[in-house]
Amino acid sequence: MQPVQDAGAAAGVPAVGETAPDFELVNQYGEPVRLSELRGRNVVVVFYPFAFSGICTGELCEIRDNLALFEDENATVLALSVDSKFTLRAYAEKEGYGFDLLADFWPHGDVASQYGVFDPGSGMALRGTFIIDADGIIRYVVVNPRGQARDLAGYRAALSELGGN
Repeated sequence: MQPVQDAGAAAGVPAVGETAPDFELVNQYGEPVRLSELRGRNVVVVFYPFAFSGICTGELCEIRDNLALFEDENATVLALSVDSKFTLRAYAEKEGYGFDLLADFWPHGDVASQYGVFDPGSGMALRGTFIIDADGIIRYVVVNPRGQARDLAGYRAALSELGGN
C-alpha cells in the first residue's frame, strides 16, 4: 500500500506505521466517540474544512453513496470538522449521512492539530485522511491541497490491502 502525503501538509502529520493519536469528540447527536474504543475495526478518519461547503459535501456524499465499501472492509468512517455539533447535525440530516460527523469545535481544531492537519491561519482542518487498522496503527495517509477533492479509489485500495480483519 503506497501512502500519499502532500508535501505542503502541516508539520507533525503522523506517519504510516505510527499509533494513531487517540481522541474523544462528540458526534452530531452530542454522543461521545473515542477512537480507541473502535479497536478491532478499521477506522477511516476524514478531516474536512467545513460543513455545507461544496468540495466537502461532494466528498462526504461520495462516502455516503459508497458506505457499503467501508462496511465490507470492517471499517468505521469518522468525518471531522471544526464545526459545532449543531451545525453537523443539520448537515448530516440534510445530506443523509449514515456515519458519525465529529465536532472538533473546542478546543478549536485540537484533534486536527494532533494529526498535523489544522491550518491556524484559516481556522479550519485541511483535507486529511488517515486509515487506521484494527490495532490502532496508521496504514494510509493522504493530505490534499486546498481545493482538491480526495479520490475514493485511494480509500478502496488501502482498505482492500488491510482486509476485513
